[in-house]
Amino acid sequence: MHALKQTRTWAILAGLVLVLPPLPGLTQQSSDGLKTSARHTPERDGQHDFDPLIGSWKYHLSRRLNPLTGSGTWVELSGTGVCFKVWDGRAQLDTIEVDGPTGHIEGLTLRMYNPQSHQWRLYWANSKTGIMDPPQIGEFKNGRGEFFAQDTINGKTILIRFVWTNMTTDSPHFEQSFSDDGGKTWEVNWITDQTRVNDDSDKTR
Repeated sequence: MHALKQTRTWAILAGLVLVLPPLPGLTQQSSDGLKTSARHTPERDGQHDFDPLIGSWKYHLSRRLNPLTGSGTWVELSGTGVCFKVWDGRAQLDTIEVDGPTGHIEGLTLRMYNPQSHQWRLYWANSKTGIMDPPQIGEFKNGRGEFFAQDTINGKTILIRFVWTNMTTDSPHFEQSFSDDGGKTWEVNWITDQTRVNDDSDKTR
């Protein structure tokens, strides 16, 4: 008889567990856990990524002649440049003037940061044409900045890649590469190494 009562008691308790709704506290914890797991990591704020370039520089430039033709001929150029901060670092105007065996290059880069996309747009122009190229768009990850654009050279559509490294040193490094196979392979055609020139005017920029 005692065993029968125990069986009935356990049966009633089991039924209550099935019928009663979950406790409010437990439901809230489960819901919060799902929300937490679904949250995305906040996007990195990169509006000061190019701040290290502000100031005066000496340039050493290596340029491949006739890129994407199999040419292995390079020329060396040297000169100076100055980078100015605009909009508290969210934009920059970077100038360069170099000379070498193939002549004189005078150009500028306008860099602008988009706080919505967390990406930069880099616009290059030289004094010979006075026309801004299509913007290179990209961002920095782990100290390496990669920026891409599509353009047409000699009637052929190509991809262009800018890569910035060594940004936190006094010797930033830049490379430009072209790809005519959709980004499967890249050919470097422009390499720039900078050396900082310290002067009093840099402190006010």
